Amino acid sequence: MTEHKNFVEIPFQYRYQCWFCAEPAADAFTFPDQHHIVLDCQHPKLTIPSCVECTDMAKQAAVDSIWQVQRQVKKALMKKYQKDLAIGLNWTEEALANAGFEGGNFAGFQKSAWFMYQVAKARLNFMGWPLVVDGIDVVTEEGRNDFQFDGVCYPSLEHAIDHFSRTFSLDSGLLKQILAKLGKENFAQAVRICRLYVGATPDEKLQALRTLSS
Repeated sequence: MTEHKNFVEIPFQYRYQCWFCAEPAADAFTFPDQHHIVLDCQHPKLTIPSCVECTDMAKQAAVDSIWQVQRQVKKALMKKYQKDLAIGLNWTEEALANAGFEGGNFAGFQKSAWFMYQVAKARLNFMGWPLVVDGIDVVTEEGRNDFQFDGVCYPSLEHAIDHFSRTFSLDSGLLKQILAKLGKENFAQAVRICRLYVGATPDEKLQALRTLSS
């Protein structure tokens, strides 16, 4: 990897890893640079180690800070791994190993699915290390809106809602309304209720909401 000015300090245990996702870092990303029109960046120009994929994602982020770039990269990874993350919702490692797919059309799926789920989860959950440039700490932005549930760190509650709605064919509008009543800390309960109303009529869904209000 080429040396860059303003390269962040890299802790020994992360010396070969991408700051965005912890995959091997074969590239580097500088922010801000000629790819970005930044009007209000509150931190100095810096360069971080990154993998080629995250670098490409990061260059597309039209934002004002490295922390906002990080969130955009996580959203892109979430989209890339939609199906792989769904493995962890529908299977356990043991159930997948004992699924009896050996020799059939799903043998390849059985062999690689849990590994891909672990890769997706690890890349999404990795939040980098504290950034230091020339001995000066780059202060983390306040107001992060990550949402953690069942061992996965989603870029936001909205992304978690979208992921579960796609995976289980849920009515995302109903899920949002239930969460508004129960609170995001009861996300699992809200999803369970929504799964009971897959294919339900509008009146049935309305009655479910009324029940929660009573």
